[in-house]
Amino acid sequence: MTSPDDSAAHLADLFFQLSKRIRTRSAEHLAPLGLTPGQARALRVISRSDAPLRIVTLAARLDIVPRSATTVVDALEQAGLVTRQSDPADRRSVLLTLTDAGHTLVTELQDARRRTAEDLFQALPPPDRAHLSRILDTLTHATTPDPPNHPHPPKYQGPQGTN
Repeated sequence: MTSPDDSAAHLADLFFQLSKRIRTRSAEHLAPLGLTPGQARALRVISRSDAPLRIVTLAARLDIVPRSATTVVDALEQAGLVTRQSDPADRRSVLLTLTDAGHTLVTELQDARRRTAEDLFQALPPPDRAHLSRILDTLTHATTPDPPNHPHPPKYQGPQGTN
């Protein structure tokens, strides 16, 4: 008989396996667009902003440090997908906006995301998809999100009571 702990561990294993497949399929669909998953996420965040976005705001929304966001933005700017402009309210800050090419690519990203989802969930009939959606919604709202830029977990120190 399976204990609740074993059942929860099994569910976690299944989620990790599926997450890996999602990342792999997503990367496969992004490759023809010339984007990494991190660049795609940054483009989506910038595209959803009602106004030009500061790099520190982008970093916070991506849950990465500002230096990492700068590296991502450098690549997007070099590809002609975003522009940087000085923030008139704070000359030390830079504002990001999508170029026309960036807007076009965001549409292609949405299509790539749909294809990834279809590839992954095509085995489920619509009622099962709806049921899975409700379950995932419940889990998403029942768990506490990590704080922004949460520290990495401490390194493993060995079993308790050993030196």
